Amino acid sequence: MNLKPLSDRVILKACEAEETTKGGIILTASAKEKPEMAEVVAVGPGGMVDGKEVVMTVKVGDKVITSKYSGTEVKVDGQEYTIVRQGDILAIVE
Repeated sequence: MNLKPLSDRVILKACEAEETTKGGIILTASAKEKPEMAEVVAVGPGGMVDGKEVVMTVKVGDKVITSKYSGTEVKVDGQEYTIVRQGDILAIVE
């Protein structure tokens, strides 16, 4: 990947959506919801953002939950990524 996030930005790769429901029903691609869980693939350096010091708390490899429609989607080398601000990340999944 040739993306390097700046300031408080984080690059995420979506985790795969479930293809079957708990009841065993197979979902088509259009019926799947946009996944809210993603894996962190790159983290910016943090620093001064809008006059405030931002310390990056997420790291590469973390599984995180984001707001449903947050960030900017980009496609690099056939792979889709989402670029979000660290503040758009709601939780780290442990």
